[in-house]
Amino acid sequence: MHKVLLKEKGRLLRVGGYTPFSATEFPGLLSAVVFVQGCPWNCGYCQNTHLQERTRDSPIAWKEIITTLERRAGLLDAVVFCGGEPTMDPALYDAIAQVRAMGFKIGLETACIYPARLKSVLPLLDWVGFDVKTTFKRYADVTGVTGSGEPVRDCVAAILASGVAYECRTTVHPAHLPPGLLVELAQTLAFMGVRNYVIQEFRPTGCGDEAFVASAFPGYPQDDILAEIAPLFASFSVRRAGQAMR
Repeated sequence: MHKVLLKEKGRLLRVGGYTPFSATEFPGLLSAVVFVQGCPWNCGYCQNTHLQERTRDSPIAWKEIITTLERRAGLLDAVVFCGGEPTMDPALYDAIAQVRAMGFKIGLETACIYPARLKSVLPLLDWVGFDVKTTFKRYADVTGVTGSGEPVRDCVAAILASGVAYECRTTVHPAHLPPGLLVELAQTLAFMGVRNYVIQEFRPTGCGDEAFVASAFPGYPQDDILAEIAPLFASFSVRRAGQAMR
């Protein structure tokens, strides 16, 4: 069925970048990383702005990715699809199914933008890392897109209901998540059933928004805020800017 659909639509995954080896992207496994081209949001702290545009042609041919993965079978454990926003691409399901059939475990990193497409690929995933940027009602302040919070809520609920291993994370910048709002977000996620939560300190490297870089300061959020959040989750950690980050 899916081979027929792929032929009829003439769609192949639009790849904007490829990392042949990563020890951090999929927890506990060695993986390759496929960066899917395109994202409909314009978050000020984005570090992959070169992947935001949905280009007409794929910068890297999907056939090249498959050929490379065939050569690395047995050397890698997993392949992680990220972006941009991987669920933006209608060829994502077929691409994941093709790679999974090669024997790789599959990871997905998503900003939770397209609930229907995310739900379609969840049965094929071994792990998902998903971003929740702020409280759902304040999402437009981060993404620049009105109503962008409701799809995120739907996606989070779907991931939690799926039973797929996950990491929920929030990149924290004081301009968008002052202490009170950050605690409110953590409480909301805990109430929804999130058990594994990571706060990531904003990193200026790669960020094209000078105002964001100028208004950030090291060490945010402070220990007293983290102490209020930590008890809400079975697993909670903080990644500071100098640490390796997924």
